Amino acid sequence: MSSLANVLDDLTVEGRLYEKLEDNSLRCFACGHRCLIREGKRGICQVRFNEGGTLHVPHGYVAALQVDPIEKKPFSHVMPGSNALTFGMLGCDYHCIGCQNWFTSQFGRDANSSSAVSLVRKITPAQIVDHARMTKASVVVSSYNEPLITSEWAVEIFKEAKQAGLMCAYVSNGNNTPEVMKYIAPYLDAYKIDLKCMNDTNYRKLGGVLQNTLDGIKRAREAGLWVEVVTLVIPGFNDSNEELWEAARFLAGLSLDIPWHVTAFHKDYKMTEPDNTDAQTLIRAAEIGREAGLRYVYAGNLPGNVEAYENTHCPRCSYRLVKRSGYVIQEYKLTGDGKCPKCGEKIAGLWPKDPSTAGLNGIGHPLPIW
Repeated sequence: MSSLANVLDDLTVEGRLYEKLEDNSLRCFACGHRCLIREGKRGICQVRFNEGGTLHVPHGYVAALQVDPIEKKPFSHVMPGSNALTFGMLGCDYHCIGCQNWFTSQFGRDANSSSAVSLVRKITPAQIVDHARMTKASVVVSSYNEPLITSEWAVEIFKEAKQAGLMCAYVSNGNNTPEVMKYIAPYLDAYKIDLKCMNDTNYRKLGGVLQNTLDGIKRAREAGLWVEVVTLVIPGFNDSNEELWEAARFLAGLSLDIPWHVTAFHKDYKMTEPDNTDAQTLIRAAEIGREAGLRYVYAGNLPGNVEAYENTHCPRCSYRLVKRSGYVIQEYKLTGDGKCPKCGEKIAGLWPKDPSTAGLNGIGHPLPIW
């Protein structure tokens, strides 16, 4: 682990999201843990650390860089069919035992991730934006690890991306703070948040606090960002009707227009005991969302097995507006001003102004750059 730490510690700059305290201690504001970091120590994320009373934060590298379909994030109401140039770094403020990106996210906690040093590549914001242009991406996304803990680097990239006319997005656990939202919101268009469960005891097992995430969802909406929420439905962990209803009612209480994605769990990392989520369970979860009044509910990770819950329908007349198969857009019917062509209902989201530019019948899978 030491070689990895040495490489990463060289790829740092002074952070923006902290305050200096007595005795060379500091308080970090990047995530809801608000770590008190003593001199020579690291935050919970393992990648933000105190050296001489100064907060050092990740900068100038990626550990993953690839073009994803925007639907993979998942965003269903952001530029359907578009390419999303997605970058990630190392580290996370959570320790989810079912994380599919554990190899990069659990750096500093799991010795099995020590060889992640081989993934680190130095890069500049301009080079990332150049890759976005070359791959005809419409959106630049920070994902794969938790973007909140690398917000200073993300903002540098997003400033460059905005100048190039690109949208920018976070794929996050939502464990944000007022300070980090004030810092990142001017450069973000969309924010996908994981609502992992509605049980605080289970949330803490993953390294988080339920109320922090609920507040984070509210905060992102109040900042004017387009927000979509994902709940990975895990048998025996968060799939009871009671808990699904609680999540759906919370979201509906904020806005009926928030898209809620209920997605299928598959065994990964250290979470090998629950069964993989079946289609019947996902459809049950999606139906609860609809009954709670949410206008846009999606079931993911089981393409072709979740009936109409892959598609976008008009909440007024039920006309099918976007037809999907997995990450592929097969049909796009919205007007240029984001309305249903049949009844004129305004459909909430970030849609292409020219419907002909919606990406139909794309390849439907990621394209790694490195």
